[in-house]
Amino acid sequence: MTKRSTSFETSVRSIKDGDTIIVGGFGLCGIPEKAITALAEHGAKDLTVVSNNCGVDDWGLGLLLANKQIKKMVASYVGENKIFEEQYLNGELEVELVPQGTLAERIRAGGAGIRGFYTPTGVGTPIAEGKEHKEFDGRTCILEEAITGDAALVKAWKGDPYGNLIYRKTARNFNPLAAAAGKKTIAEVEELVEVGQLDPDFIHTPGLYVQDILEGGAYEKRIEKRTVAQA
Repeated sequence: MTKRSTSFETSVRSIKDGDTIIVGGFGLCGIPEKAITALAEHGAKDLTVVSNNCGVDDWGLGLLLANKQIKKMVASYVGENKIFEEQYLNGELEVELVPQGTLAERIRAGGAGIRGFYTPTGVGTPIAEGKEHKEFDGRTCILEEAITGDAALVKAWKGDPYGNLIYRKTARNFNPLAAAAGKKTIAEVEELVEVGQLDPDFIHTPGLYVQDILEGGAYEKRIEKRTVAQA
């Protein structure tokens, strides 16, 4: 029953050109950096990537952008990446902006097997164009479709060989949602412990949702935008 993979390179090898990839993390917090780096080296192209944002120029999903591996980006925020801006303005990158709460719910719905839901968020804006409108208790809502992925890349604090995962603090952001919505979920953890060492009451993602798990070792834990006070 062990789901421990031999390497990140082996785990991402199943990702093909044209696949949809859901990636956990928020900014640079809780991103599966080792799996992203392996995917950049793997070279699969024409990917649709679903994530809160697209990293920075030289780290995170920005590495895939630099390789021109991403055809379409589905995100809620894109403001920290110059390569992203250049590719979008040059017509090389398709972008679907989604309100952050809606994006989270679309991924959660995909993992739960719910095909769509109605929300008032985005009504009266370009977000609502072309979408079904319906009124509930006098309030107009739009239909949003669920998101699932051919693969999901997630990062956790601790995990075991069965794929059970525990996230730490802010890193418990989009990761649990992404883990449930991928056909193949690749989880990297800071510490891989033996089966039985994780308290079942504190497991955030059951191993049912995880196909591959790997220990990432040392992490850089970069700061997306460093701000310092003057002396």
